[in-house]
Amino acid sequence: MLGGNSEPKKYDFVIGNPPYMKIPKDAPEATAMPDVCYGAPNLYFIFAAMGLFNLDVDGEMVYIIPRSWTSGAYFKRFRQYFLAEGKLEHIHLFVSRNKVFDKEDVLQETIIIKVKKTNQTLEKVTITSSQSNNDFDNLTSLTVPYSLVVSGEDYYVYLVTDEKEVSVLEPLHRFDKTLPDIGLKMKTGLTVDFRNREILRDDAEEGAIPLFYSQHIKQGEVQFPIQKEHEYVVTDQKGLMQDNRNYLFVKRFTAKEERRRLQCGVYLSKKYPQYKKISTQNKINFVDGLITEMSECLVYGLYVIFNSTLYDEYYRILNGSTQVNSTEINAMPVPDLESIQEMGRTLMKSKDMSESNCNMILEGYCG
Repeated sequence: MLGGNSEPKKYDFVIGNPPYMKIPKDAPEATAMPDVCYGAPNLYFIFAAMGLFNLDVDGEMVYIIPRSWTSGAYFKRFRQYFLAEGKLEHIHLFVSRNKVFDKEDVLQETIIIKVKKTNQTLEKVTITSSQSNNDFDNLTSLTVPYSLVVSGEDYYVYLVTDEKEVSVLEPLHRFDKTLPDIGLKMKTGLTVDFRNREILRDDAEEGAIPLFYSQHIKQGEVQFPIQKEHEYVVTDQKGLMQDNRNYLFVKRFTAKEERRRLQCGVYLSKKYPQYKKISTQNKINFVDGLITEMSECLVYGLYVIFNSTLYDEYYRILNGSTQVNSTEINAMPVPDLESIQEMGRTLMKSKDMSESNCNMILEGYCG
């Protein structure tokens, strides 16, 4: 149950502009609402949950809130409650991050949502967008199937703004697998370098193993060494080491202005036979096999997926930030294992690691 009053007064309409502030997970506001809080909660979604809770059946609420709740693990419980008890009727996006609140220093991707309190599934949802709060006369408007916008058991919300983005979602939503479904998982790099300065080394020495950074990802491959400082570590901490086996490395952080959000490189263990163990800095992610080592063709097949325009655009629709989160990647729809391996074999034969070639290979599986 949400809140402390089991029979609160119910309302037909709720309009809100809640405070945006992270609070401790043991704060009274969070412990009073365990059904929606996980990790480090934020006051804004607690307000939104209470707003919905205090609505009468078929009542409506309008909130202006950040878009961050639309994906990610921290907001999963909130989404599951909010989008089971209520349904999105209209979403408005602000393209600019700093022109929403006049005279306020707020840098936040902000949306306005209109929600109806009902457990009946809606057929359609309307999504509009504007540059700022001053140009509502110049709206773009799109009405799309509800199932395209709210999808999966994690209730991710896909904020599409035009037909081009709809055409990105539709073919990928036909895939019914995720990475964990096919025995794979994206994980975050193990070593926080600035917290482990004593183990860092600039040069190879006895007992040292490679520490891979995002800078080692170049033209679709992992190159090492590159004469970068601190690209070796000497450690016996098991939590900072992983087996030297095949991986797909993916950058966790990219600049806002960079053309691609997903940037990846193939790592093959056979290129570094002198090492039994390696380490990865926590500003990269890596895809690994949950039980057995990935074959080379599987790694190259994953590269086809992550280096394609389609998946890059898909991730941008799902997540508006510049961080690539492993939780969201593990929830993305992917082809079955054999199809990914076939893609990899095709890529290995062509030896063309370009985005355009990956697009052409993937296209054959999106029909």
